[in-house]
Amino acid sequence: MLAQPAGPFALGTFSAADGVPFPGLLARERVLDLGGALDWAPSGLRAVLERWEETLPVLHSLADDDTLDWRPLDGLRVHAPLEPRQIFQSGANYRQHVIDLEVAHRSPDDPRTVEEARAEIAAIMDRRAAEDLPYVFIGLPSTVAGPYDDVVLPSWAKKPDWELELAAVIARPAYRVSVEEALEYVAGYTIANDLTDRATVFRRDMPAIGTDWLRCKNAPGFTPLGPWIVPAESIADPGDLRVTLKLNGETMQDESTKDMLFGVARLVSYISQSAQLLPGDLVLTGSPAGNGIHWGRLLRDGDVMEGSITGLGVQRTRCVEEKS
Repeated sequence: MLAQPAGPFALGTFSAADGVPFPGLLARERVLDLGGALDWAPSGLRAVLERWEETLPVLHSLADDDTLDWRPLDGLRVHAPLEPRQIFQSGANYRQHVIDLEVAHRSPDDPRTVEEARAEIAAIMDRRAAEDLPYVFIGLPSTVAGPYDDVVLPSWAKKPDWELELAAVIARPAYRVSVEEALEYVAGYTIANDLTDRATVFRRDMPAIGTDWLRCKNAPGFTPLGPWIVPAESIADPGDLRVTLKLNGETMQDESTKDMLFGVARLVSYISQSAQLLPGDLVLTGSPAGNGIHWGRLLRDGDVMEGSITGLGVQRTRCVEEKS
């Protein structure tokens, strides 16, 4: 049984076995092909988001119409809900996560005790929040994979790690919007697992360059997405959701989005000051504490990750080694 989304309906991309994927409306464990149900026949879910304001009331009506050609969810393949044009990723956005990472990456020559190191980075995080400076970088759409697809671990990735995150899905073009109006540009929310190879995060050949996000985060399939998009109106408070990741049944991440330094509205507004957000774009809000680097246990062949966020469903992915 798949976990059902909050609210009366959700949106996703589905297919029959080996069939052509279609944009679908999920309601009460059944799916309606929006390609046939909407009179303008969208080719994909991104097209629905591009007409979000006019389509949302129609989706409500369709969800309540039992006379339509509904298909049982059971038996359909669930794909990544959409293909974004842009992915914006928030780094160092969970207070406890960054403290844990800083301690995990301490140099053996660091004279500080663990307690001193934690206190120092905690002060830095508090200062960042007070100065209102989010940290955002860009990911590639080619990393997106389905919520139940296998995750191929590249042979060069020596320390692959999980990072379950809340992802906001943009509804309409947003450029230089205020924090107060930013959530009006969010269509809904979904789950993203923003995988990272910890061994290649930092450039060792020239430390002054800093982080290498291309190398460590952008392998094909490194962003399992979904299972579906839940409309924003069905999520009472994106700043109060539980983010949980289990590895082979053992809970590794279990944190509230309350621990975010910068909430969805602040991130959307911040990004929009420099770049234009487009319908279907993803804003990943950062990973909470409990990554593999913290536990000293990185991903390997055969591992099964189960990620859930309150009201957004569950994704399950199995890790497989890249075949030579």
